[in-house]
Amino acid sequence: MKVQAPRTWENTNDHFLKAVKSPWYKIIFDLENSINRATTHFYEEKDIPSIYLPITTGSISSPMGLGSDSSPVKVKLFDVDTYLADSMQFMLEYGCRMNDKGCYYILPSFRGEAADQRHLCQFFHSEAEICGKLDDVMTLVQEYVQYLSKYILEHNADGIKSVTGDLSHIEQVAYFEGKFPQVTMAEAVEELSKLENAEEYVTKHECGEYMLTSKGEKKLLENHGGIVWLTHFPAILVPFYQAYDETGKLALNADLLFGIGEVVGCGERHYNSEEVVDSLNKHEVGLDEYEWYNRMKEEYPMKTSGFGMGIERFLLWLLKHDDIRDCQLLPRSNGKNIIP
Repeated sequence: MKVQAPRTWENTNDHFLKAVKSPWYKIIFDLENSINRATTHFYEEKDIPSIYLPITTGSISSPMGLGSDSSPVKVKLFDVDTYLADSMQFMLEYGCRMNDKGCYYILPSFRGEAADQRHLCQFFHSEAEICGKLDDVMTLVQEYVQYLSKYILEHNADGIKSVTGDLSHIEQVAYFEGKFPQVTMAEAVEELSKLENAEEYVTKHECGEYMLTSKGEKKLLENHGGIVWLTHFPAILVPFYQAYDETGKLALNADLLFGIGEVVGCGERHYNSEEVVDSLNKHEVGLDEYEWYNRMKEEYPMKTSGFGMGIERFLLWLLKHDDIRDCQLLPRSNGKNIIP
């Protein structure tokens, strides 16, 4: 009989007691450990160091402006307004000024949305920033995902098979030859708009640009063999820090879709202060909270690119599962006091 998620998080009063004896959560525990170990080994081989970073910030990477993809979590610490980080990307960019090979970390990130099948209020983020352009970081992401997949096949195959019954989806990615397929947002919209019930796959953003729905992401995956890069979104659909292509209309960004949909998001950053200020204005975001970021770009202009992978979404793919709330050892939900 296959191991199934017990959904004990639905009753947070005794989840922590029941999870201790659950085969499902033992598998999650072991997979998290393998991801940590493999990540360390991967970056050691590339001589890219880890960096210690705070989880509080006054400069969130997804401000409430055009292109925001999450709601910030604002808290008061000793009567000072601050935010729990939705990403420490800006600090990773800072780390690139200290070490030009880049840097990485795995830390919790916080989002203001309610948890559901696809989203968590708190999740673990594997993020890195390197000196280079979009193609460079896309190469790094593919190498990282394949490295993780091979490591997990070697160390966690039995646990995963007890849930999924097979390992073919992991083997496909681990030993994929050549580059993962790539489709621009414009190409994806055109491709899916030709299908019956296209409105399920493509939607029009309030800014007027077309984008994919979650069903659209899944359909794109079906059409492209289970893993695909979705690239070059309209610039107004992504946060202000993403660099633009030569037209100024498209972002130099890419989402790697597999499993539930987007698992990794990556992009190229603005090179200097002038580009940052221009983008802030276009996205209708004030400069005040980003003054330090702008000064860094002014004094130390540098071309960097980075990515963030949601670890729980990666776990969903490994286990062929459909509810991300089953992938937290200890659940967290905004507005609830959960023990422990």
